[in-house]
Amino acid sequence: MRKIFLVAFMLIVSVSVQAQELNCSITINADKIPGSNKQVFKTLENALNEFVNRKKWTPADYKIQERIVCNMTITITEYSGDSFKGNIQIQASRPVYGSVYLTPVFNFKDDYFSFNYTEYQPLQYSKDNFDSNLESLITFYVYTILGMDADSFAPSGGTKYFETAQNILVLAQQSGFKGWNQNDGNRTRFTLVDNLLSSTYSDFRSAMYIYHRKGMDIMASDSKTGKAFVSESIQLLKKVYDSRPEAFLLRVFMDSKANEITEIFSDGPTFNTSQLRNNLQKISPLHADNWVKIK
Repeated sequence: MRKIFLVAFMLIVSVSVQAQELNCSITINADKIPGSNKQVFKTLENALNEFVNRKKWTPADYKIQERIVCNMTITITEYSGDSFKGNIQIQASRPVYGSVYLTPVFNFKDDYFSFNYTEYQPLQYSKDNFDSNLESLITFYVYTILGMDADSFAPSGGTKYFETAQNILVLAQQSGFKGWNQNDGNRTRFTLVDNLLSSTYSDFRSAMYIYHRKGMDIMASDSKTGKAFVSESIQLLKKVYDSRPEAFLLRVFMDSKANEITEIFSDGPTFNTSQLRNNLQKISPLHADNWVKIK
């Protein structure tokens, strides 16, 4: 009887684990905060990891190997009482079909990361109310990650997740915390989700799908065709550049992909890269050192 119970328990645990969407590691760096008692930061780190990884964020069931691998690194630069201020770096990747390789889908740094937190405070997100800037910030990026991942598997597949992120943003706009409003700058959460849902940048989202599903996912079986589709996706980004040279999403894409693109076209079957290099140089001159390595 005990063996049956253990088997049943293991099955329940397995199903529960498979249901989760994210395999996320959240780290808090408080090295810039003086003092030896850093327990509150460890408590917060543990609470955030549990909040993100144990919550069910969508109706879909994810197998263990399908979970989205992501990292959030929070650097605290100011701390007083229950007030925290710093930045957060978010990185997410997804597996490439037929390989063990993980391809990055999102890499973003948010410099407007401030919140209030009391040690052992429970973290609970409400979709209908703004209760905590910390919960809203983390949940906003969870749904942004889900959206970017879904866009890489289906054309505009992430729309419902971006809309959820936008709803979080709208509820937070009256909070007084920076990063949620249009007048907070042009590299903020507002700009990010506004652009992702704008028809002006539909070619960006098409490029996400073509790059990953038609390009990366066939690279293991047909690398030359995979390269052709990756190059096609860059051509779509060039269209975005032609109409919006300073497009924020182009920076977001290249911050995630510059190294990978360089590696793809620096090895393997011969591919005419002259047009590709020209496009990349125009889209992202900041990564010129990468583009000269492409053969």
